[in-house]
Amino acid sequence: MPGAYTFEEIPPFRLCVSREHRFGTDAFLLAGFSRPRQGEKVCDLCSGCGIIPLLWLRRERRPWVAYGVELLEQAVEQMDLTVRENRLEGVLVPVHRDLRQLEAGDIPPASLDLVSCNPPYYRPGTGAPAQSPHRLAARHQVECDLPAVAGAAARLLRYGGRFCLCGRPGQLPDAMEALRGAGLEPKRLRLVQKLANTPPWLFLLEGRKGGKPFLQVEAPLLMEDPGGGFTREVLAIYGKEESL
Repeated sequence: MPGAYTFEEIPPFRLCVSREHRFGTDAFLLAGFSRPRQGEKVCDLCSGCGIIPLLWLRRERRPWVAYGVELLEQAVEQMDLTVRENRLEGVLVPVHRDLRQLEAGDIPPASLDLVSCNPPYYRPGTGAPAQSPHRLAARHQVECDLPAVAGAAARLLRYGGRFCLCGRPGQLPDAMEALRGAGLEPKRLRLVQKLANTPPWLFLLEGRKGGKPFLQVEAPLLMEDPGGGFTREVLAIYGKEESL
């Protein structure tokens, strides 16, 4: 049975979470990396409880509309509760749909400036075993894979639009191949490390629809300072300091 719903404070908003659908560090890092511009139309695929669209909307220069596409009914119900709790009707728009089956009535094709996705990381049969069907769909590529995610993003984006995703470093070649296969040229890459002398545990990648080949590799995002606390940049991403 689904767990009880609670609300977590994501100032100035309140986000509906449950045992099955909550959020982690990856969501904050991807939301900070993608950074929509004022008035853009944006979408998060595999949106879960809707944390990434909500983080976008708390920015001073926030998008005009943010869609959250999610396959699992309970997660969409949580997004609906978040919308009502924060009076975000028409601004944060949950879409209950398999991303492979999105229709023009859900989101018009070639209409968005930015699409993001924190996709399932593991191929079937790899990674830690999932403890529930919800975790299986969130962690393992049983409902969609990287080519399907990239293809959905490409259909939604206008020419020149951006697609941002995150993943484990070992998946980076597959991610770049999937983006290029969908006509999304990899343009910006950032690796996330705990410390300067530790290997990366996450990549953040941006592709551009119709972009020319050229990849900008940014300085690594370091999570901790030498004293063991979060770096100033990470604190800013979490909203604990003024944006850098």
